Amino acid sequence: MSYEVLGITVLWTFLFGYLIIASIDFGAGFFSFYSSITGKRHLIHNIIERYLSPVWEVTNVFLVFFFVGIVGFFPDTAYYFGTALLIPGSIAIILLAIRGAYYAFNSYGTRSKPAYMFLYGASGLLIPASLSTVLTISEGGYIEVDSSGKVTFLFEKLFASSYSWTVVLLAIVSVLYISAMFLTYYAARAKDVNAFEVVRKYALAWSAPTILSSLLVFFAISSHNPEHFQRMLDLAWMFVASFICFLVAVYLVWTKKRLGLSFVFVMLQFGFAFYGYGAGHLPYILYPYLTIYDNFTSEPMAIGLISVFVLGLMLLIPSLYLLMRLFLFDANYVQGKRENH
Repeated sequence: MSYEVLGITVLWTFLFGYLIIASIDFGAGFFSFYSSITGKRHLIHNIIERYLSPVWEVTNVFLVFFFVGIVGFFPDTAYYFGTALLIPGSIAIILLAIRGAYYAFNSYGTRSKPAYMFLYGASGLLIPASLSTVLTISEGGYIEVDSSGKVTFLFEKLFASSYSWTVVLLAIVSVLYISAMFLTYYAARAKDVNAFEVVRKYALAWSAPTILSSLLVFFAISSHNPEHFQRMLDLAWMFVASFICFLVAVYLVWTKKRLGLSFVFVMLQFGFAFYGYGAGHLPYILYPYLTIYDNFTSEPMAIGLISVFVLGLMLLIPSLYLLMRLFLFDANYVQGKRENH
């Protein structure tokens, strides 16, 4: 395996970690807001708060690693994506700041106001929608580079693109599905029957839209970027495996059995699809202008970055494990008998 492929694989793994952990966070925020306007906040609020309290501070670590790494391994990405991501990136940063402020005030006991809850819930959908534009732009067609090397971002074309909106739709429904599936398991661990029934309905309700939006994106790529679509067909077994994992996960939630295993299959479902999509996209980072082999960083720097990122991953995984053992899956904490301070 070349350094270029190894580097992008490490970065893709960090991005996948962010996909799972942030989705639970963002979806929980939306469900908290949604339950407050449907009169069910008293049923699921405690479950959501017990999950978010110890986790929200570490969620963005994966995203920071990814953006630092993508520029470190592939310096040209800053040049090509810098202009294109100025607007959606700025929006995402502002929304992340809003969520951070909400968490901070909420942790110190400030009473949540409806306006704050709305911003908190809306940001849970708008952040993944804005961040998903990175993947959309990478498919090509939204950036032009003239003979002098000047990069022009075609914002109007991106805004009017049906493919762009299918990706946004997939990002939103995937966040709600992943979060609801995890909260179903978490409520079951807490033995909170009322919360379990509410979030289980959310999980089942968002399962079909997730698969339908995935199919929409899959076929939208066939017309937007036929070359990428063909390479994805060559990896069709990964997407078939993803669908099988989806069926198993939903079946276990439907029958209320092995809910922890159900969420493992949710992660496998998105893992197969995410890595299948990424492998099909290679060698391009930005189609057709930038590949992983264009102006890759020097070999000593690549070895250093890969080493640091692998070590970082080896630190993050045990840290998350300890976080889960001490708080999320501690019998007393999850049932509300011990609070996090």
